[in-house]
Amino acid sequence: MAFMVKSVVGGQLKNLTGGLGGGEEKQEGEKSEAAAQGMTREEFEEYQRQLVEEKMERDANFAQKKAERATVRTHFREKYRLPKSELDETQIQLAGEEVELPKELAKMIEQDNEEEEEKDSVIGHLANIQNMDLDQLKDKAQATLEDLKQTAEKCSVM
Repeated sequence: MAFMVKSVVGGQLKNLTGGLGGGEEKQEGEKSEAAAQGMTREEFEEYQRQLVEEKMERDANFAQKKAERATVRTHFREKYRLPKSELDETQIQLAGEEVELPKELAKMIEQDNEEEEEKDSVIGHLANIQNMDLDQLKDKAQATLEDLKQTAEKCSVM
């Protein structure tokens, strides 16, 4: 950690003080920066390349996370019929690859959809009515069916 701080801060200070001279001092500054860190010029260049690659990887991961969040927002906008956001669509397109919801969130959404389907059914609506006892309703329905069977048996036409 101290090595990275020293390389970042030390390089910036040398650039600030070395900015007054010509181009030759700049090259010497780069050499001295690599030497000050105890590396050869090739090692220093490889280190710089690694830093750039790591930054690009972090940026790609960040863009992917932003796209995942935008996908979640888009899902809820569709679910609740809210207006679409161009910013979300742009973030999804910038990710470049197919964006999927995180597994945990996908499970939660699936459970919510199942609950909503259950509530949309007839039994779900009956369960929501206040002061309604489903067991009592079932008993009444069965009693009515038994009465109908008995009256059908007594009927002389059949």
